[in-house]
Amino acid sequence: MLKSKGPILTAVISLLVISACAESTDTTGPLSDNTLDFLMERSEPRVPEGAEAPGFVVDPSWPKPLPNDWLIGQVGGMAIDSNDNIWVYHRGRSLEQSSAFALEPAGTDADGTPVDGLGFSRALADRISGCCRAAPSVLKFDREGNLLDAWGGPQDPGFLENNCREEDGCFWPGREHGIYVDHNDFVYIAGNGSHFTGQFPWAATYGDDSHILKFTAEGEFVYQIGHAGIDSPNSEDTNGGPHGTPQPYRVADMSVDPKTNRMYIADGYGNRRILIVDAENGQYIGHFGAYGQNPADTPAGTDIDPYQAGPWALDYKAGNMTPMFFRSPLHCATISDDGLLYACDRGNNRIQVFDISEVGQGQCANPEAQPGVCGFVTDIPIAPYTASGTAVSAAFSTDPGQTCLYVGDLASGTFYIINRENYTELDRIGRRGRQVGEFHWIHILAVDSDGNIYTGEVDTGPRIQKFARYGSRSCSGVGYEDIGAYERNR
Repeated sequence: MLKSKGPILTAVISLLVISACAESTDTTGPLSDNTLDFLMERSEPRVPEGAEAPGFVVDPSWPKPLPNDWLIGQVGGMAIDSNDNIWVYHRGRSLEQSSAFALEPAGTDADGTPVDGLGFSRALADRISGCCRAAPSVLKFDREGNLLDAWGGPQDPGFLENNCREEDGCFWPGREHGIYVDHNDFVYIAGNGSHFTGQFPWAATYGDDSHILKFTAEGEFVYQIGHAGIDSPNSEDTNGGPHGTPQPYRVADMSVDPKTNRMYIADGYGNRRILIVDAENGQYIGHFGAYGQNPADTPAGTDIDPYQAGPWALDYKAGNMTPMFFRSPLHCATISDDGLLYACDRGNNRIQVFDISEVGQGQCANPEAQPGVCGFVTDIPIAPYTASGTAVSAAFSTDPGQTCLYVGDLASGTFYIINRENYTELDRIGRRGRQVGEFHWIHILAVDSDGNIYTGEVDTGPRIQKFARYGSRSCSGVGYEDIGAYERNR
């Protein structure tokens, strides 16, 4: 049986297998012997002997071309709803001038020069090129790559005037980051922008992103958590937002537990906590910091200011593998079916695991970082010797036990397949690069009900990709304890 796949496969190979990948349910794979041999000749096995993990092949045809000459910018978030629709939340304002030459003039700058909505000069002509424009911020695709819906953001004509009006308490984020679609098809979005001064027509003018917005699936505003424009973090705030909701600050991500309708928020780029609210109305329930501690800003037994702690590399070089605080950015909060919360402590190159039935219940101290205290379960180091932040996103396989944990590593440009029973690395997909199947800055990943993985990237390589699963649906066996070790790079 084919145990491992190379991170990059040609379009020809991908198209040979893609139709079979989506419908595979067995552990031997739906591919013919000839195709398996063809793949094995071009890939290097990685899964250790005696272990098993799903296989993935990149689908270069996904998604289908966008209409209206639209392009996407950096991908701030991605989610999959209960109908296997893929939601993409991107930063249209991150597009460079050469990627948005079809934008019409939207006003003038301080010197009276015509500019488009991104602030680029349109002095030479009303339109410089036939392509392209920024797509609306929220895009909804099916698994075949068809665009089903698109709405949101200042680049969506009329949206801010009709669907997200500031007079109604709806402030569109200045820099899109984090999206989640819950079991009732409500859509939650957030942002991590800061220091906006109105430098171009589409910029936010209120200050820092410090709020979460809830919409219907059609883009109708429901409520806002927090006030936009807060200028500093406060991880202990519990009642600073509208109607008694808490005040977040530069939120990264969120997820909703369908069993309790509680939303767990990675709060995030400014605050150092997981925030828990009632998804129905945004009301505060609880919060906690690293190792389940509360308060989160002042770790018990330490005198370290988490906001002045410096980079993770200093702790690693000093041998401190258990910083008692989340280091910015706390990048994900993902819930498994068995009641565990996986928090991507990207700034500390680790994932922390918590029992949601115990964590966030009130004041709690865990100065020795002990499992079983304050709802803390375990640390999962992700390439801890890497300096620039690794654990950026987490998701699970869709077998009954969710036996695979998938973790995106932004710094290394890959995602890991980890056995959730023993937290060892079974395989990794992709490497840093610009070609199909590679990643410039992988930022988010999500999994559909067939186990296919979708990824989004930021920085100067904004794109979304689909990796079709084939072979096993689950993970088993013992892999490599050192997740992210450099010597296993391809």
